Amino acid sequence: MNQTQQSAERPLQFVKLLSWSVMTLILGTSLALSIFISKTAETALLKKQEQFGLLLAENLSHQVYTRFALPVMIRYGNISLSNKEQFTRLDQVVRNTIHSFRVHELHIFSKDGTITYSLNKDELGKKSPRPADLEAVDATYQNERFNASIIENISKLRALFSIENPKPGSIMLKAYYPLRAEQNLAAISDNPIMGILGFEQDITEEYMGVINLERLIVALSLLTSLVLFVVIMTLMRRAERLNMQRVEEKERLERELNQQEKLAGMGRMVAGVAHEIRNPLGIICSSSELILKKAKKENHPHTRLIEAVHEEAKRLSRTVGEFLDYARPKQPNLFDLDVGRILDQVAVFLEPECEKLGVTIDRLYHGDLSTKGDKDLLYRAFYNIVSNAMQAMDGGGMVSIRAVGENGVVHVTIADTGPGFDEENLNKVRDPFFTTKDTGTGLGLAIVNSIMESHKAQFQIGNNADGGGRVDMIIPKA
Repeated sequence: MNQTQQSAERPLQFVKLLSWSVMTLILGTSLALSIFISKTAETALLKKQEQFGLLLAENLSHQVYTRFALPVMIRYGNISLSNKEQFTRLDQVVRNTIHSFRVHELHIFSKDGTITYSLNKDELGKKSPRPADLEAVDATYQNERFNASIIENISKLRALFSIENPKPGSIMLKAYYPLRAEQNLAAISDNPIMGILGFEQDITEEYMGVINLERLIVALSLLTSLVLFVVIMTLMRRAERLNMQRVEEKERLERELNQQEKLAGMGRMVAGVAHEIRNPLGIICSSSELILKKAKKENHPHTRLIEAVHEEAKRLSRTVGEFLDYARPKQPNLFDLDVGRILDQVAVFLEPECEKLGVTIDRLYHGDLSTKGDKDLLYRAFYNIVSNAMQAMDGGGMVSIRAVGENGVVHVTIADTGPGFDEENLNKVRDPFFTTKDTGTGLGLAIVNSIMESHKAQFQIGNNADGGGRVDMIIPKA
């Protein structure tokens, strides 16, 4: 990677780093906000469940007092759960009250922690084997208030990311509440607190509602971050692609500028050398022509040698002329002209060579072919293209010349039935001094390109779909 690319990519790398930093910040903020919202919702749910537990405990206390304690005290004078009838009555009241509330365990404790009532009859008269129950009973006797806590038998992460829902009983509400007499029973009892009610309520279903809400919040946060990430990466890739295109375009322009500078220097040198050669070469051409005429009249034995010298002198003169034409391009003198007439002149001039090479020229014109241009320069351009097409066909063939005048332009197409242009060289054929011929200078198409540029015309080189080379020249009328 060169220095130009490195300097061009340096700002883009900073933008990439900044984008990733912003993306990380957004993702972290979204997750933190999701966790905060989820935690707030979870706290609100658990608080609400504690309130429901308090209502259940108050209702149960009321039912026990009104439907059990008062009737039993009136009928028996005291409460003794060892009495089967009293126990059955209390058990019926409790079970009817907690029905459909998903209460798994329920105990009524005395002050010392002895179980005076339980849904499981085998626990009656025993102390709770769990120290936490004894501590909670003692604390409830002391503060005489409702106490509740959440028992989680499954981790939060497992519940959040597990596919299967947790089993019933995974999340429990453990609550303790003092059972009070609702009126002064000092005549029949010394203590208004009749016992401590302790129960466990299954809140797994309600808890999973919060878990599902947390899943939704986290999923939406991740989805939003992902969409934002895709948008940022798409913009970054587009910016990177545009930046690389600009770098490549800049390098291409720099290469072209360097090439033009080299060619300009070379052109100045070639023009100077060609100018110095042209005058003596002109004398050689004219002199060899006179000597050749005299040799032919006298039937001199060295006539063929003199003819070869004359032909090579003319070829060298044409080569020097091409160098000068390229090194010192002529500015076009614009006059009204007919492109069709110029094409006809080219075809007529090349007829002898066509007969020699076995080439036919097919011409077809359509529309108004009048435009403004330099007749000599356009003739030179058309001549070079048609001449190249004829030389490209080994063994004869056909050159097709089409000209159409419409939509403010004159579109000239010259095609041949030869092998066509090599696809690998299509981008090089306009370059000066590039040639695939053994005797060529590589300036023919470069000069044509220069002439087309001076006429603000389009110059396109390619191949026909069915084979053969094709050159399109689109000359604006204005």
